Amino acid sequence: MPRRLFAALAVAIASFTAAQAAPEPTAHDYVIKDFRFRTGETLPELKIRYHTLGTPRPDAAGKVTNAVLILHGTGGNGRQFTNPLFADVLFAPGGLLDPAKYFIVMPDNLGHGGSSKPSDGLRAKFPKYDYADMVAAQHALVTKGLKVEKLRLIMGTSMGCMHSFVWAETWPGAAKALMPLACQPTEIAGRNRLWRRMAIEAITSDPAWKGGDYDTQPVQGLKTAANLLILAGAAPLPMQAQLPTRAAVDEWLAREQPRRIAAMDANDFIYQVDASRTYDPSKDLEAITAPMTWVNSADDFINPPELGLAEAAAKRLKTTRYVLIPATLQSRGHGTHTHAALWKDELAELLKRTE
Repeated sequence: MPRRLFAALAVAIASFTAAQAAPEPTAHDYVIKDFRFRTGETLPELKIRYHTLGTPRPDAAGKVTNAVLILHGTGGNGRQFTNPLFADVLFAPGGLLDPAKYFIVMPDNLGHGGSSKPSDGLRAKFPKYDYADMVAAQHALVTKGLKVEKLRLIMGTSMGCMHSFVWAETWPGAAKALMPLACQPTEIAGRNRLWRRMAIEAITSDPAWKGGDYDTQPVQGLKTAANLLILAGAAPLPMQAQLPTRAAVDEWLAREQPRRIAAMDANDFIYQVDASRTYDPSKDLEAITAPMTWVNSADDFINPPELGLAEAAAKRLKTTRYVLIPATLQSRGHGTHTHAALWKDELAELLKRTE
C-alpha cells in the first residue's frame, strides 16, 4: 500500500474511533444540609460529588423523563464508568445510553471519591454510615438536587447493585426500570462477610492503625486488604490465561499491589466495607414492583451461584428477569459487571420492554 494512502487510512480510522468514543462527563457538587444518619449522628453539610452526561429532558408536564442513575461499587466512584469497556459500549453515539438521548447521573457515593468521607478530616469520628444512609443521600440528590421525580433507569454494579435493591424496596415507583449487576438481595454472610471482616481486622491489627488516628497509612494492614480484594474480584479462567507461570504471577503482583495500596485510605476503606453490615432486602422482595433485569456471573467469587441464593430470590420477584452469565475466558468474575459487551443485549431488552 502506498505510504500516502496508508497515512490517510490511519487518520480516517483514528477519526472514526474518536467519533465513537464516549464523551467526558461533567462534575458537580450537591450539598445536603443537616444530614441525619440512621445512627442518630449528623453532619451539618454532606457533600455529594456527581458526574453527568447529557441533558435532562422534560415532558409536556415539565417532568424529566430521561434521567439514568448509575451506582458504583465499594471503593469506586462515578467516574469509573468512563472505563471504555463500559462507556464506549453504552455512552458512545448510538449506544444504548447515548447522552444525546439520556441524562446520565453517576454519583460518588457517600464515603467515596469527591463526596464527604472520613479522610476529609473526621477520620474514625465520621458518622458510621450504612447502605440505607448512602441510598438516602442518592435519593436526596435525585429528587431535591436534580428535581427528578421518576428515573428512566437505575443501574448499579456490586455495592451499586445492592443499592438498586434498596431503592426498589424503599421507593417502588422511583424508577421505570432497574438493572442490578453482581450482587445478592440477602444479608452479607458466609464467605462474603468473612473476607470483609478479615480485611477490616488486618488494618485494625496493624500497630500503625492507632485507632484510626494514624500518622501514616497502616501499610501492612492495607496490603492484606488489597490482596483480599484482588482475590475477591478475580476470575479463574482469564487469570490463568493472563498469568500462566509463577514468574508472570510474581511480576504482576509486584506491579499491582503497590498501585492499589497507594490509592487506599484505611479509614475510608473500613467504612466502605463495613457499610454493608445492615444490608438485607430479603424480607421485602415482594415490595419490588418495577421491571428489573438482574445479572450475575457464574465465576463471581463474591456471589457464587452454587449457593442458590439468586434463584430462590428470583422466584419472589415477579417483575424481574434473572440472568447468570456463564464463566468463559471473556467473563471477568465479579468484574463482569463492567464489561458491558457481555450483557448489553439484556439492557436493550429491558429498555424495550419498559418504553
